[in-house]
Amino acid sequence: MNCRNYIIVIIFSLVMTGCSIIPVAITAEELKDQASKDNVLVTQNQEPVAGPISLYESIARSLKYNLDFHLEFAERILSETELDLSRYDLLPQLVVTSGYNSRDNFSGSSSQSLLTGTQSLTTSTSSNRDIFNTDLELTWNVLDFGLSYIRANQAADKVLIAEEEKRKVVNRIVQDVRTAYWRAVSNDRLIERIENLLKRVSKAIEESKQIETKRLERPLTALTYQRELIGIKRELEELQRDLSIAKIQLAALMNIRPGEDFQLVIPDRAEVVDKVDISPEMMEQLALENRPEIRTISYEERINKKEAKAAILRLLPGIDINFGKSHNSNSFLFENNWLSYGAQVSWNLLNIFRYPATKRELGAREKVLEARRLALSMAIMTQVHVSLAQYEHSQREYKTAADYYLTQQKILEQLKSGVSLRTVTEQSLIREEMNMMVAEIKYDIAFSDVENAYASIFASLGIDPFPIDANMDNVDSLANSIMHYFEGLSLHEQLFSMKVK
Repeated sequence: MNCRNYIIVIIFSLVMTGCSIIPVAITAEELKDQASKDNVLVTQNQEPVAGPISLYESIARSLKYNLDFHLEFAERILSETELDLSRYDLLPQLVVTSGYNSRDNFSGSSSQSLLTGTQSLTTSTSSNRDIFNTDLELTWNVLDFGLSYIRANQAADKVLIAEEEKRKVVNRIVQDVRTAYWRAVSNDRLIERIENLLKRVSKAIEESKQIETKRLERPLTALTYQRELIGIKRELEELQRDLSIAKIQLAALMNIRPGEDFQLVIPDRAEVVDKVDISPEMMEQLALENRPEIRTISYEERINKKEAKAAILRLLPGIDINFGKSHNSNSFLFENNWLSYGAQVSWNLLNIFRYPATKRELGAREKVLEARRLALSMAIMTQVHVSLAQYEHSQREYKTAADYYLTQQKILEQLKSGVSLRTVTEQSLIREEMNMMVAEIKYDIAFSDVENAYASIFASLGIDPFPIDANMDNVDSLANSIMHYFEGLSLHEQLFSMKVK
């Protein structure tokens, strides 16, 4: 089989291969294998939980293992890779080509006189039937270089946008962790007591129903007491549901496998002493400087301005500069090897008519970005004031909840003394124990609301929830860095010594 037949067979095979392509669904076995692999990969290479988890360890685990954070980190790496690739577009093209040409007969010809119309030469050839050629050519388009330079700068801005998106996700994760942690702490602190009390309440309800059935009390009195018991029981069950869900949410944020049991550090209830000693005007300025959303729009505006420069460059003629080395195996050539060089100018005149529309589109986009930035600035300044108001309100609610809890505690102590002296009924004691439990839960929730509101101030200002130079190698080191960051400095010091650079 000669070369021509080989080529025909290859072309036929490629055509048949292309025609044979049909949609192929993923099989159930493939899905099963993928699910098994993912089930292992989601928690692979994580430090095991060695003991009760503190607030700062839970934040550290979330920053280190949370899959949403890993996604943002991967997108950041992708942006950096795209930037690296865009740098190669600045280089000229260096192309190597090699080819083979053949025919079944010789390429022959003769010439004819234009004056007399007679054939001047006999048929002859200046080419072999089989020819091999090789070319090495360097080509550089000056206009493309300018456009590639702008695209590389835009890619660099996109890397910074990805970094701001990562910061935004980190702030959201930390906020969610703090909220879930304090509610999970309440769950661990009170779960056993809630369950025991629910059993006593259920028992009291059944006893009350029996009293009603036997008419040992007036029906209205018994039913009123049942209604009160059922109402408090419903409230306890709702609180129990919310608190138990919080621990599941916390496990998901830390990327701990669902259903895996873990314990939390139960901190002592403490007085809220953190104060915000910075003027709202200064906080507004800091928020507008540091919020990742504002920075993202600023980078998008830079990209848009660079696109305007690219539009101007496209108006210019392109200059192609080429230099090459060639080889041809044709034995009839006087020189089989030669160097070639040259330059060429090309200009797409239609780009001139396209430019006004491009300019209007870029101008409209600039106005959209400016409007978005201004609207976002107002929303951010409002959020700063809202976070301050929420913090002050949560402090007042915490003080009220603490006073209510301490008062309820004293009432319960008095009732317990009365029960021992038979001056207070068991039903009244159960009622007040339920009220005591509800008061304690609301006390814990009020404390968590204060902590969350304080952290919300950081989020509203765009301050990173952990130091920039924090050691991310292991959970303990990261947790210690976060703890010193939050507890070692006041809010004022954190804002002015550790704010985003």
